Amino acid sequence: MNIPFKHQMKRLSILIAPILLVITLAVPTAFAKVPDFNGGILDEYMYEEVFFLAGYPLKFTGKATLTEKESKNQLTSTYKFTLTSEHGDKLTRNVVYVSDLKNYETKGQTTSNTVVKSYTEKIAMADKSTYTLDDYQFSQSSVIDNRPATDYYSGNVIARKIYLKSFKVGKTTLNDKITVYMTGRDVGYKNFWGSTDTQFVDYEIETPEGTAFVTSKVSDSKSRVLEYEPHTPTLSSFVGGHAVISSSNMVSEYTYNIPFRNLHDSGPTIGNFYLNKEKTPKIERLIVPKFRDIANHWSRPNIEKLYSIGIFDESSNFFSPDAAMKKDQFTISVAKAVDLRVLEEKPAKKNTVKKALFEDLDPKDPNYGYIESALNKGIVSPVNAKKFGAKDSITRAQAAIIIVRSLGLEGRAPSPGYKTHFIDDNKIPKEAKDSIYVASQLGLIEPDKKNRINANEVLTRGKASQLLVRYLNFLESDLKQNYRDDMLYFN
Repeated sequence: MNIPFKHQMKRLSILIAPILLVITLAVPTAFAKVPDFNGGILDEYMYEEVFFLAGYPLKFTGKATLTEKESKNQLTSTYKFTLTSEHGDKLTRNVVYVSDLKNYETKGQTTSNTVVKSYTEKIAMADKSTYTLDDYQFSQSSVIDNRPATDYYSGNVIARKIYLKSFKVGKTTLNDKITVYMTGRDVGYKNFWGSTDTQFVDYEIETPEGTAFVTSKVSDSKSRVLEYEPHTPTLSSFVGGHAVISSSNMVSEYTYNIPFRNLHDSGPTIGNFYLNKEKTPKIERLIVPKFRDIANHWSRPNIEKLYSIGIFDESSNFFSPDAAMKKDQFTISVAKAVDLRVLEEKPAKKNTVKKALFEDLDPKDPNYGYIESALNKGIVSPVNAKKFGAKDSITRAQAAIIIVRSLGLEGRAPSPGYKTHFIDDNKIPKEAKDSIYVASQLGLIEPDKKNRINANEVLTRGKASQLLVRYLNFLESDLKQNYRDDMLYFN
């Protein structure tokens, strides 16, 4: 049901902001970002959107560019569109948005508030009529929860556009006013392995002929997925390896209801319009693992995948898959899996020696920065004030805590006092119960055949490899499914 915009104003005026959330963080263009608020999509070559002000759906195609400049917690985003339709209609649009950013470091969150700074838009139709944007009122706001492995964001937008339509009847030039009310929201995430931005915008188009209603749903997803590439020659030093496939795809759906339909168009008054664009994938081959003791091991595919992308960097030809995984090794592996940024350090004074945070850590170790960063971000906890527990064997419970904290999802467990459905629920350490619950719900850990979660079992390197690969799959695929398909088709 379409609720008139006027009746939504008070309710929505406190909810401002969608799609530029990704933009407002000034993230690299490699992350997903829906272009502006028109339901349009693009690839490396062309941009497409559907125009409805003429009283029927009309597809425009052409070029769209975005430039960004950030200075002193303010981001300026400039959009430029030069489009045409197959009938010779022309659309030009230039819009500049300014976003004020506010970082709440202690809470690990960022908010942004966006307004339009300048705008021009004109549509010159083949029938000599024109639509000129005369006024554009716009307000957008978003919140980004910055977690170590993934950033999650959500926002809303409220806007109004007033167009002046100029057309001729005989030799007389007439003018009409068309008002477009917009309300919308978007959701998204971004991490090292991918990102998705999904936007919903409702348009209420008031014209002299009547009121039309249009809804656009558009989603942009980028992903980096690991794929195994077999090597078929038998006389070779290796049998196969992995590659990273980077891909990007945008989909859009317009749903429209135009009761007064343009007299020159005989199409239905209610319908849908679909757009789809996919960029050319990129492939990057990775190094080939050559461990001699995993040929017949059940976790071999996991181990080889993690070695290929540099999560494991053993120099030995032996991996020891059934040996216990140590706490420092697992912490480093999680940090590398999500490209956890090592803290930037100020240049040390000459002849000064950096002091380790804990006595069982070596600041000269090339991976020390990953552990230090994980500690500072709250992903992992030390044993006590002096000891990190670097060489302690890690348990399933401890591993679950590190994984779930990195995702920032420990708060998704039920209220304290709940029981899991595992028969050994009473053996789960109190500090690990929320993480065990969330990890099991996400499919990262599973019980054995007797429905025991075995929280205190020491993880072998092979089992830890399996958990880490599931973690990567969650970052690569599960988030995309939840933020794109679930939102577009089941929301």
